Amino acid sequence: MGSRELEERVINLKGIGEKTAKLFEKCGVYTCGDLIRYYPRTYDIYGNIVNACDMKPGEVNACKLTIIGSIVKRRVRNLSIIAFEAADQTARVKMTYFNAPYLASVLKPGTSHVFRGTVQKKGNFLAMDQPKMYKLDEYMSLVGQMQPRYPLVKGLTNNIVIKAMHEAFKSTGKFEEYLPEDIIKSHNLISYSEATVGIHFPSNEKALEKARRRLAYDEFLLFVLKLRLLKKSQEIIKNVYPMIDVADTKRLLEKLPYKLTNAQMSAWEDIKSDLSGETVMNRLIQGDVGSGKTIISLLALLTAAANGYQGALMAPTEVLAAQHYESFMDIINKYGLKALKPVLLTGALSAKEKKEAQRKISEGEVNCIIGTNALIQEKVNYKNLALVVTDEQHRFGVRQRESLAGKGDKVHVLLMSATPIPRTLAIILYGDLHISIVNEMPGGRKPIKNCVVGTDYRPTAYKFIKSQVEAGHQAYVICPMIEEGELDNVENVTDYTEKLRAALPSGIRVDMLHGKMKPLEKDKIMDAFARKDIDVLVSTTVIEVGINVPNATVMMIENAERFGLSQLHQLRGRVGRGDAQSYCIFLNTSDSKEARERLDIMNKSNDGFKIAEEDLRQRGPGDLFGVRQSGDLNFRVGDIYHDSDLVKESAMDADRILAKDPDLEMTQHSVLKELLRTKSANSVDFATL
Repeated sequence: MGSRELEERVINLKGIGEKTAKLFEKCGVYTCGDLIRYYPRTYDIYGNIVNACDMKPGEVNACKLTIIGSIVKRRVRNLSIIAFEAADQTARVKMTYFNAPYLASVLKPGTSHVFRGTVQKKGNFLAMDQPKMYKLDEYMSLVGQMQPRYPLVKGLTNNIVIKAMHEAFKSTGKFEEYLPEDIIKSHNLISYSEATVGIHFPSNEKALEKARRRLAYDEFLLFVLKLRLLKKSQEIIKNVYPMIDVADTKRLLEKLPYKLTNAQMSAWEDIKSDLSGETVMNRLIQGDVGSGKTIISLLALLTAAANGYQGALMAPTEVLAAQHYESFMDIINKYGLKALKPVLLTGALSAKEKKEAQRKISEGEVNCIIGTNALIQEKVNYKNLALVVTDEQHRFGVRQRESLAGKGDKVHVLLMSATPIPRTLAIILYGDLHISIVNEMPGGRKPIKNCVVGTDYRPTAYKFIKSQVEAGHQAYVICPMIEEGELDNVENVTDYTEKLRAALPSGIRVDMLHGKMKPLEKDKIMDAFARKDIDVLVSTTVIEVGINVPNATVMMIENAERFGLSQLHQLRGRVGRGDAQSYCIFLNTSDSKEARERLDIMNKSNDGFKIAEEDLRQRGPGDLFGVRQSGDLNFRVGDIYHDSDLVKESAMDADRILAKDPDLEMTQHSVLKELLRTKSANSVDFATL
């Protein structure tokens, strides 16, 4: 199979018309190669039908039930509700459907259906919300199957994706193997072709894990090889912007109403040493959420400015960039930092504003440029850029960071991350970076109060959110999915927003946020929340990075058991950023002992590094058995916690390959070399690189 088949447009596949092709484009799928790398989010395993009395709360069950009594229909504001009871010979189950008027013609007293969904215990009753309904023969044909479930956009169904995937595999045929045979044998890996089919259509869970493991290994190996080759190409760069310690930073530290923690001071000493050293700085500041990394970056940028150079700070979202700018301006005005002259440059600026900002940058009128990807656009020319800072660096690919660094000549690079990756993995994943760890919290902040609760606690949680809003605060509610149909039996932002509006008083302003919104729309919502125009924000994990609202005091996470511990900690870090006491409610919808034990770690600790180590120790199967667990480094299949052994093995293999063949010139490495250079058939997300 050559690259031609992979470059074939999706619209040319049987059954794909122009309308469906446009829906695929919304998912980033244009070619057969894109489609084959569009991996399932999870898998639906259809179990046997059980009696109602044997259904397990918190788990997905299928039960054949007969509708009894009357069917109640009511409306609460914009929410239509259908409720009824169904039963078999062993027990009754309360059923509720939201915004599903089309079911009125199907739901009739006395009719029997197979209902499948998550069962909840509400008082003495069993209950199911939004269960899927099947005819008996229809359901029996599915028992035992593993059905892939894909990320979807409105109008694109799971069945459409599955049919398109089958056609893509027919079109492309077998995939060329590119791993050396000795690596495949030593790690007991299956072939790349077998893994690519197996990730979409596994025969069983064991086969799925083999496919996932092979593709995860490939991602890590290609990533580490790329980092090693980058390091080799960069070699040791002489410091052409030596910077002396300046009085401005000392005066600022004396004026601040708080003292930097020992960890902050240690990181700051590392930076000063780098800036005045013989080689260019290439350092990562790894600090827990709320540990005070921003003030360290300001000190570095102030040093560059006082030494006569320009510095740039790149943030992953426009809202976060604007917040950094406002925070810097507050400090500048409050403490008289005349040396630092910032400007904000983001895509949201008007053409006139961008042109003026670009003029100031090129003429050296400003020396601290804060923005997003707009900082690396072709029209932006710096006069004497000497320092580049990237915030939440794992949100940017290496290429993006290189593009910004490339705007200057041999600039110093300072990267910041709030993802507490264990040091053993950080050394591998961050390549040749020097690492400073900020693992102390600034004084004066109240520790977040945590609680892990079941679904029966929801009404109490809503009352608590109501009381916090009435006290002048704000709240987040996190749902794993964007809309119904993406994944069964988990809460989705779209429906939950309506449910919450119905459950809370009409005076409480509830809005939603998710990753499929257009950037300007997302920024508008985040900005409104930051300005207190929204009281409760229902969101996906898109808020994990990119918004700082000290007034938010409640974080409620639905289906908390489906997230990795480190991501739960990142989400929790959105509250507790002000003076008021903050709270995090982890809502566990599972009845399993393992889920309770994992979430209990969050209940007992606010230390991100301890949580990361625990996540590394006990992480179960990752992305493909639940919600995507980690945003770290944008790997599509690999999970750096669950697959930590593969990360380490791939690093050792990469070193062995390059020791034997430094430029990958040997015949057996030719395809590997091509993959590192192009977006050919492989599982790694090259946005990462």
